[in-house]
Amino acid sequence: MDSKIIKKEKLLSLLERFIADYHVLAPVREDGVLFYRPVDIPGDIELNPGRSVLPPKGRLFPQTEALYGYRVEGEKLTLNEYVEEERQVVLFGVHPCDLRSFAVLDAVFLEEPRDAYFAARRNNTVLVGVSCSSVLPECFCTTYGISPVEGNGADIHLTDVGAGAYLVEILTPRGKDLLQKFESFFEDNVAGAAEAKRAKEASLVKKISLQVKVDGLHEKMASIFENPYWEKLSRRCLGCGVCTYVCPTCHCFDIMDDGTKEEGERFRCWDSCLFREYTLHTSGHNPRHALAQRLRNRFFHKLSYNNQRYNTEGCVGCGRCVALCPVNIDIREVIGTVRGLV
Repeated sequence: MDSKIIKKEKLLSLLERFIADYHVLAPVREDGVLFYRPVDIPGDIELNPGRSVLPPKGRLFPQTEALYGYRVEGEKLTLNEYVEEERQVVLFGVHPCDLRSFAVLDAVFLEEPRDAYFAARRNNTVLVGVSCSSVLPECFCTTYGISPVEGNGADIHLTDVGAGAYLVEILTPRGKDLLQKFESFFEDNVAGAAEAKRAKEASLVKKISLQVKVDGLHEKMASIFENPYWEKLSRRCLGCGVCTYVCPTCHCFDIMDDGTKEEGERFRCWDSCLFREYTLHTSGHNPRHALAQRLRNRFFHKLSYNNQRYNTEGCVGCGRCVALCPVNIDIREVIGTVRGLV
């Protein structure tokens, strides 16, 4: 790992060069709400962003994407796959919890048989992480061993260390390749920067208000599969699916066709395991016909199934689902209750 310092004004100039040479996605505010969007003006970018409403996973796993077009002429069928081939993308301003979520998605989409669409985007994306500048009441990333200032999973990671300067950590060969032609933007004197980063970490961790324990939980949850707790919890749930749509690790999708028998396109779009139709069979049978079954499945997936299959947690503690659930179902409270039941 190599470390540098970059001043804020130089960072804006660097982002301007990125925009000229690459396709840049970064956090911007629209009507006061933070989203990751394509940017053309460096000044629009939030250099110390808060938590975005939607996670940046949409770069790798879009909410809706056309997979291929088809055309039928007589007995001839022609398929035109839309696998991405465009200039390199720089995804800037990704927080540590969202960086961890990319590892979760990698485990799902890059296992054999690999998802060609996800793999193409992943291979074409440089991740520039940014340490958190504050924490929100819903944050609990430390539950999963995630530090609010660490760049694990990033190619390059930035931390605001005060005095208008950022510590730049170059973590991968891809990150090094990106920055090698911009060496004049950086300073080599990083004295005191590591200490400033550690002090920032200590301050942020102290502000994370609610800690929960998940160690070993995934191995014990099978014992409460039929517990009446899930029915009780489901009485509050609306089944709206907002928790799944704002989750950085949820990866359920549906496949739909749009066209005629002669030509058309096949699309993939996000789906939610909380929707009744998600497990509805063409026969009319639905193995999860009750909301309690679907809600249980969601929490089992987050807290048990993902760990069993991929050896990684299905939650990163970002707190989006906690903040946006209209009936205040809090996954931290669920974890606490479940731990008391197993």
